Amino acid sequence: MAHFQIEDLTFAYPTAKGRSLDGVNLTIDRGEYVVLCGKSGSGKTTLLRHLKTVLTPHGKRGGRVLFNGVDMEQVSQRDQAAKIGYVMQDPDNQIVTDKVWHELAFGLESLGCDQKTMRARVAEMACYFGIQDWFHRDVATLSGGQKQLLNLASIMAMQPETLILDEPTSQLDPIAASDFLNTVRKINVELGTTVIITEHRLEDIFPYADRAIVMDGGQVIADDTPRGIGKALHERKNDMFAAMPTPVRVFYGANGQGECPLTVREGRNWLNRCFPAPPQIHGLPAEPLEEEVTNPALSLKELWFRYEKESPDVLRGVSAQVPTGSLWAIVGGNGAGKSTTLKAICGICRPYRGKVKIFGKPLEKYKAKELFGGCLAMLPQDPKSLFVKKTVREELAEMTDDRQKIDEVTALCQIGTLLDSHPYDLSGGEQQRSALAKVLLTQPRILLLDEPTKGIDSFFKEKLADILCKLKDQGVTIVMVSHDVEFCAKYADRVSMFFDGQLLTTDTPRRFFGGNSFYTTAAGRMSRHVFDLAVTAEDVVGLCRQAQEG
Repeated sequence: MAHFQIEDLTFAYPTAKGRSLDGVNLTIDRGEYVVLCGKSGSGKTTLLRHLKTVLTPHGKRGGRVLFNGVDMEQVSQRDQAAKIGYVMQDPDNQIVTDKVWHELAFGLESLGCDQKTMRARVAEMACYFGIQDWFHRDVATLSGGQKQLLNLASIMAMQPETLILDEPTSQLDPIAASDFLNTVRKINVELGTTVIITEHRLEDIFPYADRAIVMDGGQVIADDTPRGIGKALHERKNDMFAAMPTPVRVFYGANGQGECPLTVREGRNWLNRCFPAPPQIHGLPAEPLEEEVTNPALSLKELWFRYEKESPDVLRGVSAQVPTGSLWAIVGGNGAGKSTTLKAICGICRPYRGKVKIFGKPLEKYKAKELFGGCLAMLPQDPKSLFVKKTVREELAEMTDDRQKIDEVTALCQIGTLLDSHPYDLSGGEQQRSALAKVLLTQPRILLLDEPTKGIDSFFKEKLADILCKLKDQGVTIVMVSHDVEFCAKYADRVSMFFDGQLLTTDTPRRFFGGNSFYTTAAGRMSRHVFDLAVTAEDVVGLCRQAQEG
C-alpha cells in the first residue's frame, strides 16, 4: 500500500489569481526517499502542507490526499501528529519550550505517553542525535544548526512513519547542513522512515534519493530517478537544470560520455578517466587581492560588542575596509558573529569599542533620516520582519509614491505576479524577492544582505546576481553574509572568513575557496587534483573543454 496517494489535487490561495497546485497526481511508497524540487513559488511548500491537515493553508481546494489508504480528512489529529513528522524552514518557528530536554519531551507529552516511555525515548534521541552535551541548555542559546537538529530529534522521538522536511537547511552553514542531511539519510536507511524533502541545496541529497520530482507552475513536470531527472532537464533545456548538483552540470557542460556522475567522488573518478595523464592546462591564475583600499565606502576598525554586560564578546576586534562598488561576502559557521557585524554597521548593535565609518564619516555622526534615506539599507535574514501591509503592492507603495520606481523594482525583482498577494502567503523565495524590492526602493549606496539566497532557487539566484551586478555598476557597495559558498565563489569580489568573533582572513574568491578543504565548493573538491583554483562549475567546464581541444 502506498504511504501517500495524491489524486488530482488543486489549490488556490484566497487572493491569488491562479492556482498554486494544478492537478497534482503522485504516489509515494513506504520507505522511499523523495526529493521535491522546483523554482520558488512552484508549489512545493503548498503541496507538502497538504500532507498534514493542521498545516494545510486556507484557500480553495480540489482532489484528495490519502494516507495509508485513508482520506487525510478522516485521519485523526493524534494519528497525524504521531505518524507524520514535519520540519519547517525556520527552526525558531517550530520550537515551543525553553529547555532542550523539555522540547524533546513535548511531543510525547502531547500524545499522552507514560513517563517511563517518555524518559526512554528522550534519552535514546539525545544519544542518537548527539544532544547529550547540551541536553540541559536553554533553547535560546543554541545555534541555528543545533535548533534544527533539536526539531528533528523531537519529531523522531514520536517514531513517525513519514518525515516531511521543507528546506530544513536554508539557515544552516555548509558543514552543519551536510551533517543534518546525512542524519536524515541515516534515518531513512536505518529506520525505514519515508522521507519527503524539498531543498534548493541538492548536492547532499540528490545522489541518495530514490526519486526526484520536479514541479513548475503548480504541476509535476518530471518524476524519475535523480540521474534520469538530470538527463531530462538537460535535454529539455529546462531552467531547473541550473539547480542540479555540480557533477551533473559539469558532465553535461563538458559533453561527458557514459554514466553521469552524481556525487563529488563520482565526478572526481570521471575526471580521472577523462584525464589519465595531467592535462597541459593546469588551472586558473590566482588573481591578487588589492591590499590598500583607497576611499573605502565602509570602514570597520577594532569593533568589540557583547549583547549583555556579563556575556562573552560576540565581536572581538573586527576590522575591514570595503571598496566602493564591490561585493564583499562574509562566510563562517552559525553563531560566529556575521549577522551581528551587519547590525553593528547599520547601528542596531552599538559596539562598546571601535569605529564604523560610512564614506569616511563616523556612523554616530549620521542622523537616522540621512543614514537610511538613500545611504544604507539592510535586508534581514527573516524577510517577514519587513512586512506590515496586506499586499505586496501596498508594501512597495509604503516606501515611495513614485510609480515609475515601483514598476522598475517590480520588474527587476520579478514580482509582478505577486503584487496582489498577501506577503505571508508567498513562498520563502518569493518573500525574499519582495523584501529585496522594498529595500531597493530606498535607493541605498550601501546594501547589507543577510542570507539573501536563503529559500531562493538557482534560477532566481542568477537573477539576483544580475541585480547585484547592476547595482555595483551604479556604484552601490554590497556587504553579504551568506552560507551559500557556491554563490559567493561565483559573484563576490572578496570573501572573508568569520570565526570566533573575528575576521580571520580576506581574499579573492578563487584564492579563498581554492585553498580550503571544507569551506569550499563542490567544483573545487571535485577538480582540484586536475585543475588548480577551479572553484565554480563554469571554471571546470571551461578548463575541460580547453584541455580536450588542446
